[in-house]
Amino acid sequence: MASAQQIVVVGAGVSGLTSAVCLAEAGWPVRVWTAAMPQHTTSKVAGAVWLPPRPAERASDTLDWTERSLGVFRELADDPSSGVQLAPALAVGELTATDAMSSAAALIPGLRPADRADLPDGFRNGFCATLPMVDMPQYLDYLTRRLTEAGGQIEEHPVRSLAEAADAAPIVVNCAGLAARPLTGDDTLRPLFGQHVVLTNPGLRQLFLEINGGPEWTCYFPHPKRVVCGGISIPGRWDTAADPDVTERILHRCRQIEPRLAEAEVIETITGLRPDRPSVRVEAEPLGRARCIHNYGHGGNGVTLSWGCARDVVRLAGQREAR
Repeated sequence: MASAQQIVVVGAGVSGLTSAVCLAEAGWPVRVWTAAMPQHTTSKVAGAVWLPPRPAERASDTLDWTERSLGVFRELADDPSSGVQLAPALAVGELTATDAMSSAAALIPGLRPADRADLPDGFRNGFCATLPMVDMPQYLDYLTRRLTEAGGQIEEHPVRSLAEAADAAPIVVNCAGLAARPLTGDDTLRPLFGQHVVLTNPGLRQLFLEINGGPEWTCYFPHPKRVVCGGISIPGRWDTAADPDVTERILHRCRQIEPRLAEAEVIETITGLRPDRPSVRVEAEPLGRARCIHNYGHGGNGVTLSWGCARDVVRLAGQREAR
């Protein structure tokens, strides 16, 4: 695509980096403008397990994005430098028979009912599977290297308006996360506060996830050198300060499920604001004489949807090129 025009991608979280990688590898000249470099974005503190989202708006698109991402993560799991591994998983809680038989559940590798003996006290239902799990600090470095190798660049360049980016390139890709709210005037975009406690890994391999409809749940994701424990989701909260009470509740719940975590040392407590929206926005619209491709509003599913949404970004960019 030697004739491809310059593209500016706004945002260097997982959606921005993945979109930039796919565009650069398709032959587009790409620059990423970001207020925060990858290791300082919300993506770094994500729990980062691929898992089909529950049904919402744009269900067909979401299923397609989810399936596409699964295929890529399975390939990346063969590359130790990526930070992606295929991990044994136990999910418990409010997963109904309908959920288990849904099109989304059919994507989950190795999904089967858990043996009763494997369920923690207090849970009557559960499923085992093999899920892609991503060590986000390592993965963001991997995406950054891959972008650079494809000829893309990342610049610490806060964007005050999408028009500013449009002055620099005829195609702008908006992957600004929560910052898309002021950039686009999208009042449907809201923060979901999340907090994780990171512990040393006492030898765990299987990840654990409680599925419920409440604001707090139990989960832990064991990486080679650390375990990321959660979780909580508070809508509308913009304050990112860690809450010590939440930390204690997370530790208590996780240690009840996995007693070996009682001996693990606390490394740090991390927080972030997930960019939530009634539906993910992946679409193109005019931006003055330029064109803007939006890719934001993934909530807590940014990793799960990343490669599928990025493929659509490339497709939308190509539609302009074809004209």
